[in-house]
Order: sequence, then C-alpha cells, then structure tokens
Amino acid sequence: MTAASLGIAVVLVLAVGGTLGAQVTPPKPKPKPAAAAPSQRCIFQIDNVDRQGAVNETPTGTNYYAGGNVRLSCRGMQISMQSDSVAAYGGNVVQFIGNVKYRDSTLSMDADFGTYYKSGERWEARGEVDTKNLKTGSTLTGPSLDYYRVVKGVRDTLEMYAVGRPKIRYFEADSAGRRPEPYLIVADRVRFKGNDRIWAGGKVTIDRSDFAARSDSMRLDTGMGSDGTLLGGDPLLRGLGTDSFRLSGKRIDMALEKRELSKVVAKGQGHALNRDWDLVADTIALDLKDRKLERTRAWGKGTRPYAVSPSYAMRADSLALDSPGQLLREVRGFGQAWLGATVDSATKERDWMRGDTVIARFASVDSSGKKRAVLSRIEARSAAQSYHLDRNAKAPERPSINYARGEVITIVMKDPAAGGVERVDIRGKVDGIQLEAAGDTTAAPADTVKSRGTRR
Repeated sequence: MTAASLGIAVVLVLAVGGTLGAQVTPPKPKPKPAAAAPSQRCIFQIDNVDRQGAVNETPTGTNYYAGGNVRLSCRGMQISMQSDSVAAYGGNVVQFIGNVKYRDSTLSMDADFGTYYKSGERWEARGEVDTKNLKTGSTLTGPSLDYYRVVKGVRDTLEMYAVGRPKIRYFEADSAGRRPEPYLIVADRVRFKGNDRIWAGGKVTIDRSDFAARSDSMRLDTGMGSDGTLLGGDPLLRGLGTDSFRLSGKRIDMALEKRELSKVVAKGQGHALNRDWDLVADTIALDLKDRKLERTRAWGKGTRPYAVSPSYAMRADSLALDSPGQLLREVRGFGQAWLGATVDSATKERDWMRGDTVIARFASVDSSGKKRAVLSRIEARSAAQSYHLDRNAKAPERPSINYARGEVITIVMKDPAAGGVERVDIRGKVDGIQLEAAGDTTAAPADTVKSRGTRR
C-alpha cells in the first residue's frame, strides 16, 4: 500500500467516524451508530483531527496516529477525550499526549499525558493531573491518577488510585445538595472507592477547621459507614478552636454523625490532653457535640486511667469526665478509685481520698475574664478512705496527719475565692487516726478522731 493510498484510507476512516483499531479497507456503506452497548464498553469514535493521521498495520493489529486538536468519544456515552496528539495501538490502548482532557458524567480530568486501556476500561493520567468529582466537588492534584470507571459486568463502583503525594480536597457526598467543609488530605498514596470511601498511606495528614490529624495510614467512610481509622506512626488527632484537645495512641477510630466528627477513640497507649487535664490510659474515648468536647471516658488494665490537672490527680480502673459547654463539671472514677489534691510544696505530698467509687464535682469561676473549673465537692463510696495533712507553722516539713475510714466520705469545699475545706462528712462504720506533728505519735479511737467536719 502506497503512502497516497494510506492517506486516502485515513481520510475515509475519519469521514465516517470509524472506530480506532479497525482494519483499513475500501469504503463500504456503514450503518447508523448503534446505541450504547449493554456492557457499557467504550467504542471509540473520532470527532475531530486537525491534521491528517497515519495508519500502520502490524501483526498484532492496526496502529493509528493523529495530531492537532484530536477529540475522541465513546459511542453512545457521555465520555470524551481530547489532546494535542493521539496514538492508538491495536484498538485496545490509546495514548493521549499534551493538554489532555478527559470528561464523563462523574468527573473531569486534565493532565499532560493520558492512556485509555479498553481491556479494563481504565484511564491513566500522568504529569500535572487535576481532577474534579462532578457529583461531590472533591478535587485531586498530583503527578499520577488511575481511574476505573463503572462498567456493567466489570465493576459497579468507580475506583481511583493516586501516588506521588497527591493533594485532595475531599467533600462528603450530600444528597440534600449542601456543600460541607472539605477535608484537606495529603498522603504518599491514595485509593478511592465510590464517592464516599477513601484509603491513604504514607505520612497522611488530614486538616479541617475543627480538627487536624496525622498517621501512617488512614481510612475514611463518609457514607453508610460514617467512620474512619488512623493507624501507624503514632497517630495523632487534634481538636482545634476554643475547646482544643490532643489525642494520640497506637490506633484512633473516628465516628461521624450528620457528617460531623462525633466520637474519637484512642486504643493502645492512649494519651489525651486539653486545658483542664492530662489523661493516659489503654483506651480513651472522646464524645463531641457541635465540634466541642462533651465527655471523656478512659479504661484499661495495662495502663490504668490516670488524669492530672493543676488542682487534682485521679486514678481508677475506669474514668469518666463530663465537660458540657467546654467546661469540666464532673469526674467519676470506678474500681479502686483514688483522687489526690494539689501537691503540698513543703512535703511534696497530696491530700487524697479513695474508694470503690470516687466522684469529684467542679464549679465554674471567672479567672482573668475566662471561666475555669475548680473542685467544689468530692465523694468516696464503698470502703472509703481519706488522708489529710495539717500544716505545722513551726515545722512545715512535719505536718499533722489525719487518716479516716468509712462507707462514704464527702468533702465540701469552701467558696473558690476563699479556698480550703468547709465540711467533711463520714458515714457508716467510722474510724481513723490523728498523728500530731509535735510530741509523741498518738492513735485516737474513732469517737475522738480530729476531723475537719462532722461524722455521721
């Protein structure tokens, strides 16, 4: 076949809108384009070529080359591809070079290079890739993206894979048409499935106005699952804003409610920190409402929950801290619970209470124009014990020691401005001991115990 005949054959193929990869034969009458095949497989048709193309016959099939504003589409479907030039090999692999654009009913994609593989109905974009999900508004920019479109009998959900540390603005799908704030996600590699599931690996970071997180890998389901997980690399999640907090552990699970972060759980060496307390435990769960911390729970045997604040420390088999309205209201310890007051500067010891259950309640006071929580009442239940040091002005390093036991011990604090203890109530079988700072150590029977309050 001569070059002249090749040119005529190419013109004929273009004139009739032929499919890429078809053998070049003398022109024959062609039927009208058929509707989309039930399999939704792409049958290419040429919509425009500014410059004459070329055809090369090989043992494996026909190769086709064309340049100048090349536009192709999938017959009967809302799929189009465009580039400066194109090369098709055997009708199965089509390469697009320069100013590449891909469009379908789900997404738009611009890149430097693109390749379509008919065998798997897969589109590969390379170079400066810029992709937008037309249904959710999510975007991805990076050097590489593989896109597997929905094809009946092949896959029922779109999938995408990106490497080279892509940057993603990930909007949650919302059937009501609202556009919530996006997650800003960066990772070494990312996988998408559908419009609401994403996996990421390698130095993952997630940022939004209400929280920021990092880990080695991440899973996020903003659809039916409404949850997510951070794993590896000592994952960390920080709540931002006026009620800021920091949560870390070996694994962090997230729950979403109405597309907002509603619960985060750190498992394995959990550590939580906010303005009121510093908490460690095997497992720590934070409940959030309207992007504010409402409740904290902690439990574990390897690392028993231990919370520390400027005014107290508390340990138990499990702890619960309530902080509605961003202010600490109550702390409850269950199972060998212990609560210690501020460390005494002279003796380096704490007053403390213990029992099977210890409950500490807090009042709200203004401090420099800001509200803060201060202890107002402490109650120890079931085999309750209390330990108190009375300062000795003459010998600060040798205070008097008061130790008491009962079924229930309740301490009521004075007005926060005054400070100190107002009343101590001990109920049930009461006994104790008073060790004086000066003179001989004296053990007093229960009915003569020196107490800072009343005994019942």
